Amino acid sequence: MARSVSRIFSGFRCFGSLPFGNTQLKTQCASVLFRTTSERTVVQVLPSIFSRKPRDFSLPNSSWGEEMMRLYNYYNSQSEEATEGQEDHGEQWTRLPSYNRSLKYATGGVYLSKIIQSKARLFTRNIRDPGAAFEYVVFFRQDKQRCVCVFQAGHLLEGPPGHVHGGAIATMIDTVTGTHASLLSAPVMTANLNINYRSPIPLGSTVLIESTLDKEEGKKKFILCSVTSTDGSRVHTEATALFVSISVSHLLRG
Repeated sequence: MARSVSRIFSGFRCFGSLPFGNTQLKTQCASVLFRTTSERTVVQVLPSIFSRKPRDFSLPNSSWGEEMMRLYNYYNSQSEEATEGQEDHGEQWTRLPSYNRSLKYATGGVYLSKIIQSKARLFTRNIRDPGAAFEYVVFFRQDKQRCVCVFQAGHLLEGPPGHVHGGAIATMIDTVTGTHASLLSAPVMTANLNINYRSPIPLGSTVLIESTLDKEEGKKKFILCSVTSTDGSRVHTEATALFVSISVSHLLRG
């Protein structure tokens, strides 16, 4: 393997330094790459060398405000690791990692990601500028009856002047309740989303999105959701959602 890796990089050095008119040297370098490919070392070695660990968007970044960080630290402190040895009252929370390519990490995604466009990105995670749009982290309770999301709305989500667009709020409600339903029975798809807007959310502010399982009927998951100020004094939005469990083959049929 060491010799194979050496030949790979020797080949790269040759191609990078070749004068385009030197046919003999080109042929020698091509044979080096051909041999290593035939030994299947390119597939085995290169991903580990050149691929990078996917970014977990649910971890703190420089755009997170004081309230966002406070709540992140609070729920993180209620995790299983942080409360080890303490009596469990059902209030242990687990942070869910969040990536920008959902199919790559979801149930069935290893297969599905091969048949969709390589540029596909999760809608809420497709803006790389920290703090510009959807900054959020989701925690779920150990019994999976509740999820809570800490959400900070960026300047690109404006609807009414100085406030968050209603479609962006609906997107986050669908994201949180859908994540909750997926924890119960993945994969799922949204069948119904009913939203009542109570009061606007100022841009740049941090809110809590809480999701609670209402009931289950076979493949159906009924979920309640509320969007409130972080101190609970103001209700911004209330919603009900229905998700239906599906098979991976249903997604493949389109």
